[in-house]
Amino acid sequence: MIDPRQSRQARANGSPADTGSIASGGVLDSTRELAALALERAAEKMRDLREGVADTASGVQRKVQDYAGATSRYVADQPVRAALIAVGIGALVTAAILVARRRHHRY
Repeated sequence: MIDPRQSRQARANGSPADTGSIASGGVLDSTRELAALALERAAEKMRDLREGVADTASGVQRKVQDYAGATSRYVADQPVRAALIAVGIGALVTAAILVARRRHHRY
């Protein structure tokens, strides 16, 4: 069993074992500090990224609303032309689906 007085004496004399544990404690503390700084920087980057995404999303939402408003005005101003355009797009989509299905059945 180790005598506590000997441990105090060894610390007072600066024995190599105690010096090593003190040094490793310092390394551990500096490693913790570096990890804390890295986590803080990562959190800051995530906040910046989140704000940037929110800004982009709100900009996209405004543009979609603008296009929806313009489309609604066009349909209100030109109902026959808008209906003909919708029929034409529907026909093109149907034709594309039919062609894709035919090609799929060949193989």
